[in-house]
Amino acid sequence: MKTHILMVCLGNICRSPLAEGLLKSKLDTEKFQVDSAGTGHWHVGNLPDSRSIAVAQKNGLDITDQRGMQFKPAFFERYDYIFVMDNYNYEDVVAQAPKEEDKAKVQLILDEIFPGERVDVPDPYNDSQRGFDRVYEMLDEATTKIAERLS
Repeated sequence: MKTHILMVCLGNICRSPLAEGLLKSKLDTEKFQVDSAGTGHWHVGNLPDSRSIAVAQKNGLDITDQRGMQFKPAFFERYDYIFVMDNYNYEDVVAQAPKEEDKAKVQLILDEIFPGERVDVPDPYNDSQRGFDRVYEMLDEATTKIAERLS
């Protein structure tokens, strides 16, 4: 039986696709299923942002098989772990939890690096390519810690 992991950001085109691609590359796909979603609906069915695709490719990852998906309360049944990119996403996702115990599945991804500090992964959407590079580095470090913990 696979462990199901979901990465969540606002639009599911910048941060969460990178986090999905990074974690997938570090885990055994026979044992783990990693997906991503956004709390918003704007990019459902779309490819990740071209700048996310570029930074992933620059680092040897191909995320062009991903398509935007919107987070739904039913995901609490499907996923064992839900990693969110920032406090706004955290509040939005936790508010949709059907049961109190579902809230325990939700964690800020940078808590892996900065436990209990509630640090956000900055949204690079309105930033330059350098912002995407910085986000990639943060998510690379966090997903390495997640992979080490879950493997």
